[in-house]
Parts: sequence; C-alpha cells; structure tokens
Amino acid sequence: MIRPRSAIAGLAAMLVLGVAVAPVSGEETPPSKTPSPAETNPLSTTTAPDTSSKPPGTAMPLPDKALTPPSAPGGPPGQSSAAPARQTLVPSPAEPNDVEEVTLPAKPAAIISGKATWEEAVASLRATFARIEDELAKAGIRPTGRPISVFTKTEDNGFQYEAMIPIEAAPSSGPTTGEGLHFGSTPSGKALRFRHAGTYDEISGTYDTLIAYFDAKDIAVQDRFIEEYVTDLSDAADVKLDINIYALPK
Repeated sequence: MIRPRSAIAGLAAMLVLGVAVAPVSGEETPPSKTPSPAETNPLSTTTAPDTSSKPPGTAMPLPDKALTPPSAPGGPPGQSSAAPARQTLVPSPAEPNDVEEVTLPAKPAAIISGKATWEEAVASLRATFARIEDELAKAGIRPTGRPISVFTKTEDNGFQYEAMIPIEAAPSSGPTTGEGLHFGSTPSGKALRFRHAGTYDEISGTYDTLIAYFDAKDIAVQDRFIEEYVTDLSDAADVKLDINIYALPK
C-alpha cells in the first residue's frame, strides 16, 4: 500500500490539517518496495443418519444429502463440533463494487497495540494476531470476527497500530491474561469500504485508487485507515489474500 515512506506519512499530515488529498501534478509516486500493513472456515462434514428406527419403506438420504451433523464430543446427538464462521464487520454485497458506503457497528474486541517498521509489517501484525488468539483461548473467550488493524500513526520509517479481534462479549472483570491485552470496541460509524484482492505487496494500487476517489469526490477523511483480513494474513506474497480497507469520513 502507499503508506511506506513519503506516501501515507504525507497523506496523514494533510488529513490532520483538513486538506483534501490530491496527487501532485507531474510527479509520479515511486512504487512501494516494502509491504505495508494492511484470516478460518471449517470444512463441512456429513454423516449418514441412523435409520434403525425408521419404518419400512422410509428412504435413506444419500451420504452427501445427510441432514444430521456429527456430534460434538460429550455433546448431545446432532450438535456439530465446528465453530461458527467468523463474520466481517459488514456483510459483503452480492455484487462487489469498487467502493461501498457502509455503516460500521461497534463490536466488542480484544486489542493489543504495537508498532513496527514497514519492512516487518506483515510479520508483526501476524504475530500480534496470534498472540491475541492465544490469550483469548486461555481466557475461554470466543472470537466472532475477522482480525482488524487500525493504523493510528504513520511515519517514514514505520507505523503504530491497534490489532483487534472482535469477540462475543468482553469480560466484566476486564483483562484476565496477557500483558498489553485490553478490551474495547471496533471503530464505528459511516465508512467507505474498498476491497483488495491479491498479494499484500500489491495493495498500494488499491490505496492509489482510494486516494484518487477521495480527490475526485472532494472527501476529507480521518487520519487513520482500517484493514480487515477476510482471509488469513499469512504471507505478503499470497495471491489469495482478501482484505477490506475502510476509511472514515470526517
């Protein structure tokens, strides 16, 4: 994305001053050579139903049409052991657009703040998400949403961020484990959502489109961006990455 070095650092400065973002005439922005910041759907299983109690002549469904899910260990018959799929902040439309106007809901989340250089962005975010997942598992708190990064400050040599994972509910007693772990809520309010599909190394092109859109529409936005990882943030070169980028208008 265009955050490394001059691009997003300059963008953040202009946004703080309330200046509309526009490309500099006659000057080409050099392509980013570093990754920028920018995750588990269980496979469905079926099993043949017990037909021992069915009256003669009752048809038995084919294996791939069986209606009874496998039982969870120690649970009642028919209770699936698979965890519900984690949801994005806002459901994706049937027909994706280049940009969507959405309203982000405030959802409880487990949060760890951090900072990193642009070169270690993906590795740092991935490690922080893994740490949050581990702490939630220890505390017995169920994650319900996809991992989120909120970039709170950007500079030429690095950035500061809040890594978040939406959860079912925050504990009433506050943090129960993990140094630096705290609970809060995801960003909320009106937002513009842009979708990036492809490698993380190529996300700068999506940010170019985002900024060009702001310029054409004369839209001023807050000096922070949000990335939501619809697929796992595994590697910067993963061509199957699917990421939602949110910008919050002022």
